[in-house]
Amino acid sequence: MKHLHRRSDAISLAGTPRSSLPLTQIIDQACQEAEAYKDAGVDGLIVENMHDLPYTVCPGPEVTAAMTVISAAVRQTCPHLALGAQILCAANQQAIAVALAAGLDFIRAEGFVFSHVADEGIINACAGNLLRYRKQVGAENIQIFADIKKKHSAHALTADVSVAETASAAELFLADGVVLTGTATGSPADPQELKEVKCAVKIPVLIGSGVTLENVRNYLDANALIIASPYSFVPLQTSISDVKNCQVPSNTQGVIVMETFLPKLTGLFLTGVQGVFTVSPVHP
Repeated sequence: MKHLHRRSDAISLAGTPRSSLPLTQIIDQACQEAEAYKDAGVDGLIVENMHDLPYTVCPGPEVTAAMTVISAAVRQTCPHLALGAQILCAANQQAIAVALAAGLDFIRAEGFVFSHVADEGIINACAGNLLRYRKQVGAENIQIFADIKKKHSAHALTADVSVAETASAAELFLADGVVLTGTATGSPADPQELKEVKCAVKIPVLIGSGVTLENVRNYLDANALIIASPYSFVPLQTSISDVKNCQVPSNTQGVIVMETFLPKLTGLFLTGVQGVFTVSPVHP
């Protein structure tokens, strides 16, 4: 089964508490790993500032600038893969700007509909402003996959709104897909919630946390499964052979692409062959 890997740099960006390496070295590392994944035949990559801890609701312009040059370099390394970006925390307009400048295909957005209290603070809904910004800058080709009832957050403010209703609101507000998670990184999503959300919306549904070899069968109705080591699958040393074996290195996250997800991004479809998905061009 092929993967759409979510590229989460193991190094913090400039201006964040753990930053230590120059941007040029971070770019080189990102491109080296992207090259390995590309050679292994993955379906795509996502660039994310995952290690910029602790996150802030308003990351500085230096983060946007760094994410842009890293993403552009990864795009040059992988010109034919589906590529996306996420900028933590909830810097969704910045992610659109990065995707537009770097030629990416999609973003993952936090706080798309309804407000919630995250560990970074209160996150308010952004769909109206985000889609207007996307229109204004001419980035309508960049898709938005929106988290619903996001992990590492309290949802007491919307306790009377079900996860299915939240997904429906995201669809109404023109999200291109929704991301369903557990309560924290590594916590599995509720399979019953997946069923409810799948029944509630017609847009793609992604599982955003806690997928393991033991529970993956619970999520086969999803359009894509975001996976993250060391919590999901088996932590491994980064190597091309690990990727070729469809296993995720310990410092990365990824997405297993299901049949109905990839065509909207790339014009490709997945053909199942004895349980292994291969990518083929769409025929007219």
